[in-house]
Amino acid sequence: MSGAPLSRTVDLASPEATDALARSMEPLLRPGDVLLLDGSVGAGKSHFARALIRARFGAETEVPSPTFTLVQTYGAGSNEIWHSDLYRLSHPDEIVELGLEDAFTTAITLVEWPDRLGSLAPEGALALAFRPTREGESRSVTLTGNAGWATRLKPLLETLP
Repeated sequence: MSGAPLSRTVDLASPEATDALARSMEPLLRPGDVLLLDGSVGAGKSHFARALIRARFGAETEVPSPTFTLVQTYGAGSNEIWHSDLYRLSHPDEIVELGLEDAFTTAITLVEWPDRLGSLAPEGALALAFRPTREGESRSVTLTGNAGWATRLKPLLETLP
């Protein structure tokens, strides 16, 4: 796909701003999309994932952290989201056992600690790097992706400061 790749940093002044970003992105996602959620512990990865899942399935949806289960799934078929937390994995071979490679093509897949994927990270994934910006709840997120992501997210990103 031609065009410029995506690289954009967005300031998230509060948890509510993170929620708003996730809600705005949710309708733009489709099966086969992979979001790589990077950042330190407490940076906002799980908060973003929870907000996105609730945007799709309802505010009352239980969204436990997949830290111990490694993967949580929501919905089914073309409306399925996989949320994985790879923090406890030590080798990319363990990814295969989780079935994530299949999810990369059939579901919307949210991956926390994507560095654990190694060479299994999908080329067309959208990377979101969450970083605290100062004391309190303020964060920034840098979105990095190919030209396809740049085109798809352009209307959303034009509305952000």
